[in-house]
Amino acid sequence: MIGNIDNLLNLANDIFQKKELKPVFTQVGTIARYLWDRGWAERNAGNFSINVTGFFSDRELDHLSSYPFFPLSKQYPGLVRTLFLLSGTGTRMRDVVENPTEHICFVYISDSGSAYHIISENQGNTAVKPSSELATHLAIQQQLLQKKSTEKVVLHAHITELIALTQLSPFTTEAAVNSLLWGMHPETLLFLPDGVGYIPYILPGTENIAMATVRGFEKHKVVLWEKHGCMAVGKSLSEAFDNLDILAKSARIYFQCKSTGMEPEGLSNSQLKEIRDNLA
Repeated sequence: MIGNIDNLLNLANDIFQKKELKPVFTQVGTIARYLWDRGWAERNAGNFSINVTGFFSDRELDHLSSYPFFPLSKQYPGLVRTLFLLSGTGTRMRDVVENPTEHICFVYISDSGSAYHIISENQGNTAVKPSSELATHLAIQQQLLQKKSTEKVVLHAHITELIALTQLSPFTTEAAVNSLLWGMHPETLLFLPDGVGYIPYILPGTENIAMATVRGFEKHKVVLWEKHGCMAVGKSLSEAFDNLDILAKSARIYFQCKSTGMEPEGLSNSQLKEIRDNLA
């Protein structure tokens, strides 16, 4: 049985007023400000998803099961009865800063994993719709659950320095990108010893880029989309942001060295080995 609109409005209000989610909403606003201030989310760029299923009881999820009536383009058996907080499509991060809950929505995946329902503060024609990268977010979130990962967040942003890097022909392979980023700053290797995955250009918002990105996340916590941006996972939105921030710092160091007309020296192989040995 499909629940009626009055029940849905009450349910939406209960979800947005849930006290356990207040810190999550606050962090959403904080990270949105960072993305906007750094120029990593121009216009309506940038999006995120957060698995918030753990904040809800089975009984609360049972109520949500009355509403999943939008078909998904593919089935996600690993996401049955999961609830995600997502940035809204077309929303600007500068607006998210001012009022996070007006520019996000929740997506609940049905008992079959083949349909979903959108829950936003406003329902009907004014309801916030999930990010256009929904397929990619769901695919990655399913992978995280299947791996029993503690990471619950997927963050996508247009990191200026990293996009610029992929415009240079020497850095259009995964090996070349990682060699450079590790070499510019010890922290990059320290916090991202597995480096980044590299995805040659694919049209955004498609199943093709979703599948390629999932493959990239099999071994990495950050995936770089050629000439487009990055996606990162983390236990929290702050941690996912930190992973992007570290990489941006390395790329920025490279470009600042190049701006002097000189080639950066980078960390030597022995120095990189010393860092790796200390990670063990």
